[in-house]
Amino acid sequence: MSLNRNEKAAVVTDVSAQAARSQTLALAEYRGLTVEHLNKLRVDARAKGVYLHVLKNSLARRAVAGTPFEVAQGAMVGPLIYSFSEDAVAAAKVLSDFAKTNDKLIVKGGAFAGKVLDANGVKALAAIPSREVLISQIAGLLKSPIQRMAGVLAALALQRGAGDEAPVAEAAAAA
Repeated sequence: MSLNRNEKAAVVTDVSAQAARSQTLALAEYRGLTVEHLNKLRVDARAKGVYLHVLKNSLARRAVAGTPFEVAQGAMVGPLIYSFSEDAVAAAKVLSDFAKTNDKLIVKGGAFAGKVLDANGVKALAAIPSREVLISQIAGLLKSPIQRMAGVLAALALQRGAGDEAPVAEAAAAA
């Protein structure tokens, strides 16, 4: 089904608005996927906040013109599915994870921070932990010295005897 001029303009406007809000663009060739597989991919993408759309490449080129994703125009060849995400790794992660279980989806490339990514770059971006995981790792690192200090004080208390509280307080003040 072909689109008329107004419908094409609406698609370009919609994709341009999404590109303006996004940090990452990932491209994958979907040739040979069934409708059932595409629907599963769309459900996964929606759940992770990824905008996933099959577009004509000419419309996609117009939509990303003037954005940091313009650098990926060379990779926009063939039947592609475009995924945009506000999270830096979500778009790459959705496509890479789906490609692991379905060999018909082939990750082709993308763009991040104004730089074009090849297929390996998209897979490397997908391997980065999510923002929530990184925050919890930092919190764990910040909590570690406090836990160690508490362990040392507890060991010191056991060594000196549980009933003698004054030397423990002096040792804690000295440390």
